[in-house]
Amino acid sequence: MMLKKNDAISFRSKRNKKLIHTTKIASFYLILLIVILMIVLPFAWMLSTSFKGVEAIRTIPIRWIPENPTFDNYKKIFNMSSYNFWRAGFNSFYLAVTCTIVSVLSATMAAFVFSKIEFRGREKLFMVYLATMMIPTTVIMIPNYTILNHLHLLDTFTGLILMSLNNTFGVFLMRQAMMGVSNAYLEAALMDGATLRQIFIKIMLPMTKPTLFTLILMNFMGSWNSYLQPLLVLSSNDKQTLQLVLATLNGQLKGKENITMAGAVISILPIVVVYVIVQKYIDQGLEIGGIKG
Repeated sequence: MMLKKNDAISFRSKRNKKLIHTTKIASFYLILLIVILMIVLPFAWMLSTSFKGVEAIRTIPIRWIPENPTFDNYKKIFNMSSYNFWRAGFNSFYLAVTCTIVSVLSATMAAFVFSKIEFRGREKLFMVYLATMMIPTTVIMIPNYTILNHLHLLDTFTGLILMSLNNTFGVFLMRQAMMGVSNAYLEAALMDGATLRQIFIKIMLPMTKPTLFTLILMNFMGSWNSYLQPLLVLSSNDKQTLQLVLATLNGQLKGKENITMAGAVISILPIVVVYVIVQKYIDQGLEIGGIKG
């Protein structure tokens, strides 16, 4: 009789544990679904609004699928007389590509030095350099402006490109990846007569490709979406970036959010394209950068 009672208690205990486990899983997926909706719905509304007329954007309840979709908003955004949207898009693309190349190249070279070249005080110097990540960007805006002013680089693309040289997080990310590359590869290459430049280009970069592509995506997104730095440096209308133009249009086109949303949709297309190209490397790159070293 006692055995049957113990078996019943054990059965109920297992059932309760299974129920608790199922409840936790269901709660996790419910929270995940809510988070996904919070992220996706604004983009869905933006895309839907970009195809609506003025009268349809204030319809309640919201019509997620426009009854009479139109491309007029996209035509208007490209035919505005006050700003050249084509020019702004080119400026943003040029700066994003150039700043990404400069930033990634400087970060990978610095990471190679900090990870594979022995010199006195290397670790202490790296820790001091890493500590600069704790300095808020807003704190150094005025010093950067003053320096660019003295160098006569205000209202120039060169000033913005030079500001992208400092990429502390990129150096940290690439250093972590390069620390995971065995020194045996470098020793074998040196014995075969390879130079440090050849080792960097032909060994280190290919072997840290996942992290490298992750850094490229992060820098491209940061440069493309940058608002404060172009606002600080650029003043001429013909040098305005897409983000500056969209911010200005947001103030000018009050009550015409459909046109602004059309511009916003256009502004995220390059990021989507770049993400699709390098997406397969992202997860692997972040995992390598976060675990090894």
